[in-house]
Amino acid sequence: MSTLTGSFAMPAAENPTVAMVEAAYRHHGLDWRYINCEVAPHFLGDAVRGAKAMGWAGFNCSIPHKVAVIEHLDELGQSAEIIGAVNTIVRRGDAFIGENTDGKGFVQAMREVIDPRGKSVMIFGAGGAARAVSVELALAGASAITVVNRSRDTGRTLVDLLNGRTGTSAELRLWNGSVAVPRDTDIVINATSIGLYPNVDQRLDIDLDSLHPDMVVADGIHNPPRTHLLRSAEARGCRVLDGLGMLVNQGVIGIKYWTGIDVDASVMRQALKNLFQA
Repeated sequence: MSTLTGSFAMPAAENPTVAMVEAAYRHHGLDWRYINCEVAPHFLGDAVRGAKAMGWAGFNCSIPHKVAVIEHLDELGQSAEIIGAVNTIVRRGDAFIGENTDGKGFVQAMREVIDPRGKSVMIFGAGGAARAVSVELALAGASAITVVNRSRDTGRTLVDLLNGRTGTSAELRLWNGSVAVPRDTDIVINATSIGLYPNVDQRLDIDLDSLHPDMVVADGIHNPPRTHLLRSAEARGCRVLDGLGMLVNQGVIGIKYWTGIDVDASVMRQALKNLFQA
């Protein structure tokens, strides 16, 4: 019998995680399967109980279940509890534990380019992705985080969370028109959906001339991997980090939670490249 993992989301048809996780299972000779399931919100509790009843080793949750799934779990990991959202569920004995690997994956990918400890960060957006990334950056020792967001209330909620629950110093900057990045910023992050396929011509409203070679510019968009922001940042001498790194590394962390194995990230990244070029 294969060991089962998978994903619960709605819609689920465009989930690229299936391709990269199953590629990792095959590469490492694991008799494990990753089953992509479309689960309506009113059936989420039934789906979680069903996964537990069938002995699933764990599963991912995506939109719209990342918050709603919490009431159906037995426990939360530290960052998932702070973030208030879960994307990875892990079986420990008879319990389902909720973790959030989105931000962890981002920080792991970030460390291949720059150590966030002691760094100043400007992050665009205050939604789920921004929340996960900024909390993990704060826990990794980022000294200051500026949240740039159009909605004052949503941005203030994230800033208050960071200041109240982590050791970083966070502030809100309202996003009204083009934003110039302060020169002492070390890391610039797009945590919005601006530029995500099929809207590849969308542009982040940022003063590109304020970017300089001492900055690292990261984009959470994974499709296309080389966004307009990253191409523009490279042209100005910045080091860049694409969204594939975040997606792959959160998958690597999730598989480690489930299997205990450190899988080959390059196999997963290649599976995604093949998928997006198809």
